[in-house]
Amino acid sequence: MALYKKTVNGKVYWYLREMARVDGQPKMVSERYLGSAKDIEKLLDAKEAVSVPEKTRHLGFGDSAAVWGILGRLDVAGIIDSVVGARRKDAGASVGTYLALAALNRVVAPTSKLGFADWWKSTAADRFTKIPAKVLDHRRFWDAMHGVSLPELAVIEERIAVAMVTEFNLDISALALDMTNFATYIDSANEVAPIAQRGKAKQKRADLRLVGLGLVITRDGGIPLLAHAYPGNKPDVTQFPLMIDALGTRHKKLAETAGISASPEVTVVFDAGQNSASNFTQVTDTALAFVGSVPPSHVPDLLKIPATDRKAVDAARFGGLSATETRRVVYGTERRVILTHSPTLHAKQVAGFAQTLAKAQLKLDELADTLARGKARRTTTELAAHIKTITADSWLRRVLEVTITGNTPATHRLTTTVNEEAKAELEEEVFGKRVLVTSHENWPVADLVEAYRSQSDAEFGFRQLKDPHVVSFSPMNHWSEHNIRIHTFTCVLALQIAHLMRREADKAGEHHSVRELLERLASIGETVMIYPSTGGRPKARRMLTEDIDTHAKLAEIFNLNKWAPKKN
Repeated sequence: MALYKKTVNGKVYWYLREMARVDGQPKMVSERYLGSAKDIEKLLDAKEAVSVPEKTRHLGFGDSAAVWGILGRLDVAGIIDSVVGARRKDAGASVGTYLALAALNRVVAPTSKLGFADWWKSTAADRFTKIPAKVLDHRRFWDAMHGVSLPELAVIEERIAVAMVTEFNLDISALALDMTNFATYIDSANEVAPIAQRGKAKQKRADLRLVGLGLVITRDGGIPLLAHAYPGNKPDVTQFPLMIDALGTRHKKLAETAGISASPEVTVVFDAGQNSASNFTQVTDTALAFVGSVPPSHVPDLLKIPATDRKAVDAARFGGLSATETRRVVYGTERRVILTHSPTLHAKQVAGFAQTLAKAQLKLDELADTLARGKARRTTTELAAHIKTITADSWLRRVLEVTITGNTPATHRLTTTVNEEAKAELEEEVFGKRVLVTSHENWPVADLVEAYRSQSDAEFGFRQLKDPHVVSFSPMNHWSEHNIRIHTFTCVLALQIAHLMRREADKAGEHHSVRELLERLASIGETVMIYPSTGGRPKARRMLTEDIDTHAKLAEIFNLNKWAPKKN
């Protein structure tokens, strides 16, 4: 193709010619008249006007598409529907689809069911899921939640666990167990949600009713394998036997169904909050191996072992951590115990105790000033009781020497001194030390330490559920026992999905926290450009942001091109 100019009566006109060889000779095979230069300019102006979109809209894509992909790999909606039955004819989607979508929202941008449809419209998910916002009214989600009975929910949880183990080849031989609770805003007069009770709030909201949650998490990726919701006024130690029983049954079924050779030693890790003689017996009777801990005060003689008896554990893995091992009777049975000392923990406890000591001294100094002014009205007994509340910490009582003189409110005086020798003894004897107890007789100390530290995976899972921005337990706008349990299921499912995503990215060399990973995926957006119509409906063109090239590796890991809009 080439432009060809003709001059007629002094005026220039342009043609587009196509030349080709015919019988070995160059010959013009087509000619198209373009007009004068002004005519061509008008054509270009018109084309540019048409090529500019009338309006654009930016939609979320990468994060929701990645989560949808993992939900699909696990066939979450299919598993749920296979348990609860086929979709109702008047329903916009199946029960399994609604609950899968609820989990997707929990991962990406936790919102209420009332706000779900509006959030859905801000994403491109309706395009690749084929689920329009009009069927996502909050009442449809409630219908779906009511469509699952609690016995059916237990079956669903088990089948999803099997799917995770088989699809992602999870190692389920080492597990960590922990418990926490979540504050709710359920009215005190509400009698249809007995699972929400006032208790010891770990979020420091003693004024609110609580829902307890226990998780068993794999060391392989920190994936929740078992969840147990319970009333918030129940101490963790009372729920431990229920979880151990369920874990023993769950693990056996997982191994059988997933075709995994059941190891005789499945190791569960738990902290001192679950300790009791019956709980240790329960673990042993369930044929689970364990790594736990006991408060140092339970074995005070171990704390007096000199530092020279401790040996470095593994400098490459644990820095300056040192340990010594022996045997002691723990909760009625002689067991292998390991005393460890961490310089890092030691330094943190020194700093923490310094703050605690300073606060107590300040309160005691203020009390002493009040007494010196003769403004106090407490009797000697009442004054002693008040001082006891200020120095309730056992470490404070070892270090602070508080003396009361006088026997009437007007003559009471207070002096406080810090016993530096006792403080030094406390630091040497207690700080930085932890006592591990285990049923493993032959594991190296380094492996026991590593196993115990996997407890942090469970703690991280709980911290993630308390993140208000991604994978969050809140908001929980449900007021009945049944819906709270279904809500908890979708939250745990969201945590499972998020940590599977983090594990997949980590295996591919992309090392991020859950929030970082979701932020990077969220930066891969979809832009919709609406062009003015030349007749008929306006034309729309969709394209992804250039970040899909910037984050090409993440796009590959989560197969985002499968969900991307087709190129025009």
